Amino acid sequence: MSPHADAVATMTAWRPTDRTQEALRQAYLGFLSARPDACLRSCEAGHITASALVFDSTGTRVLLTLHPRVGRWLQLGGHCEPSDSTLAGAALREAIEESGIPDLRIDPVPLHVDVHPITCSLGLPTRHFDVRFAVRAPANAEPVRSAESLDLQWWPIDALPPDPDGVGGIEDMLAALR
Repeated sequence: MSPHADAVATMTAWRPTDRTQEALRQAYLGFLSARPDACLRSCEAGHITASALVFDSTGTRVLLTLHPRVGRWLQLGGHCEPSDSTLAGAALREAIEESGIPDLRIDPVPLHVDVHPITCSLGLPTRHFDVRFAVRAPANAEPVRSAESLDLQWWPIDALPPDPDGVGGIEDMLAALR
């Protein structure tokens, strides 16, 4: 399966309980219908990305990266690659690459979606249609910072770093779990 076909199937099957998330789900489906290249970073109108909110084995901490371009603490994740066959697989691949933790487990049902403007790696202003998944790390997992991050830390879910503009949406993702 291609990331595009999987994105259509994933967004079609997903049933968020929040009205705002349902409206975004419908927008994603419209975007995917209009753009066969929606999962490629070369799609200048915007593109689907896949993120992972990585929880420790107790579910009390999340692993966040200090993103070099955005300058904020964010969940792990990024662009779909030609080798990815699913959005969940892309999110898991990104989480393993960015965390250095090999035995992560992902829930293949989206946790949350968000659309945000960004100037990404091609240097062009665009939008990320981010599909976010919950991921669990094994007990005693020790992350290793990759070159894609300025820092990498576990944060207690009740003491997250400040996000004054809501760029990361981590609080929204945690609320979706509740």
